[in-house]
Amino acid sequence: MWVLVFFDLPTETKAQRKIYAKFRKNILKDGFQMFQFSIYMRHCSSRENAEVHIIRVKKILPEKGHIGIMCITDKQFGMMEIFHGHSPAYPAQPIQQLEMF
Repeated sequence: MWVLVFFDLPTETKAQRKIYAKFRKNILKDGFQMFQFSIYMRHCSSRENAEVHIIRVKKILPEKGHIGIMCITDKQFGMMEIFHGHSPAYPAQPIQQLEMF
């Protein structure tokens, strides 16, 4: 399962840029990787694990801006076609995360 976070936050003032940077740093701390500018993704081992990370993102949502959260399966993610210019690119393999019980 993949969790994608899409966001478009205002950056016109210094205070807004600070809020943007804080939000971005917090999702990076939670294990998200940048896919494209303002699109971050994280691989999760299950739907339940994805829900944990979705709740974490919802807790740090800025007051202003547009944020979207979407879950897709590994199969759906694998069907994505990615290009750098005209050349196809291949997504990085998910990092194997160990879980301790």
